[in-house]
Amino acid sequence: MHTFPYSALLVAMACAQSAHAAEPFASNSPWALGDWNGARSTLAQQGIDFEFAYVGEIGANLGGGYNNDRSASYSDQYSLGARFDLQKLLGWHDARFQLTVADRNGDNISNDRVGDPRVGTLSSSQEVWGRGSHWRMTQLYYQQAFFDRRLDIKVGRFGEGEDFNSFDCNFQNLTFCGSQVGNWGGIWYNWPITQWALRVKYPLTPELFAQIGAYEQNPSNTQNDNGFKLSGSGTEGAVLPVELVWQPRIGGLPGEYRAGYYYSTSDAKDVLKDSNGQPAVVSGAAYRSASSKHGVWLGAMQQVTRQASDASRGLSLFAMATVHDKKTSKVDHYVSVGAVYKGLFAARPQDDIGLAVSEVHVNPAYRKNAALTNLTNGVEDYDDPAYLPVQQTEYNAELNYGIHLADWLTVRPNLQFVRHPGGVRQVDDAWVGGLKVQATF
Repeated sequence: MHTFPYSALLVAMACAQSAHAAEPFASNSPWALGDWNGARSTLAQQGIDFEFAYVGEIGANLGGGYNNDRSASYSDQYSLGARFDLQKLLGWHDARFQLTVADRNGDNISNDRVGDPRVGTLSSSQEVWGRGSHWRMTQLYYQQAFFDRRLDIKVGRFGEGEDFNSFDCNFQNLTFCGSQVGNWGGIWYNWPITQWALRVKYPLTPELFAQIGAYEQNPSNTQNDNGFKLSGSGTEGAVLPVELVWQPRIGGLPGEYRAGYYYSTSDAKDVLKDSNGQPAVVSGAAYRSASSKHGVWLGAMQQVTRQASDASRGLSLFAMATVHDKKTSKVDHYVSVGAVYKGLFAARPQDDIGLAVSEVHVNPAYRKNAALTNLTNGVEDYDDPAYLPVQQTEYNAELNYGIHLADWLTVRPNLQFVRHPGGVRQVDDAWVGGLKVQATF
């Protein structure tokens, strides 16, 4: 496990002690460490904008799940980055450069309490957990706009979910956080994984734009020892997403609607059959290979009410869905719906309350393969360690309240319910208590 460089943090805090433009830990400052005696704002005006952020999550099993023994797990992420405005620095018109590194640590209550360890859960009660406890280079890209900012090109190392199938990440349950294609497709790598990529975006109308991308499909980028890998060794193909994004103002209220498709050029393994069309686990032959993998997604977020005194306060509704090909995918579809109300109480105008539910459905072919595996191995008893649990459908729900303690700090207690964790009906439904902390330094 890697630790945060506290020496660097102490130096920054020392520099911030004499800050006047934005005092350290002031509630109206966007940064916990203040404005570094005005140096931070001055640097931003000159084209260098530093970004330091922390996300910490605690999950505790309150009841049910695979293991009823009460426990709590902590996971976190530190990210350090810098954005360089190359127009201000070098005179390059509408150009910028982004560099970000991220470190993840900790454990996940879903792994050994909520879900059966033989198959795990389909979701995660602590979305920030994953991809190993170590530092990674997460962003290293150049971006420039052309033709009066009508054509936007981004090239370098970054993840698909930054631009495609994007969604806010304020919920703690993974099924309501970030790009969902990456959670179910198996080839789409979200933050903090990075790969060589190209994204091109072009507006069709003031409210509608189209974008297309090409991303290196390289499983070796997920390995712990390759956090700063730059070579293309291990590349198996490319993931090619395309998306339409509509950002209207309906009744004066903002919304965003997304529809997209992805195609992988890499070979993918069938989840059930061999090359003769028979169940591979029965025939003993290798699973057949498909020449591609593909899927679609839909997303919608719309503010539907507003307070007369503050347009940012009001109710927003959202829905997300993904569908994946049934030959090669473990999960064939996912859907979620939810609502977020910002400023429910006049005395707390920047607080928000969120409620969402989701369904994650396992591909029937994948399910059949697990059942045939047990039949072939002569295992029928779920309690037998050799039994492979048959996964079907998992349902998740989360209720949270975001307490806006300062412009740089939000604390979000939450309660989660997981029905059939991992899609395994023999596992008791689970209740999880959570706490998510989001801070910018």
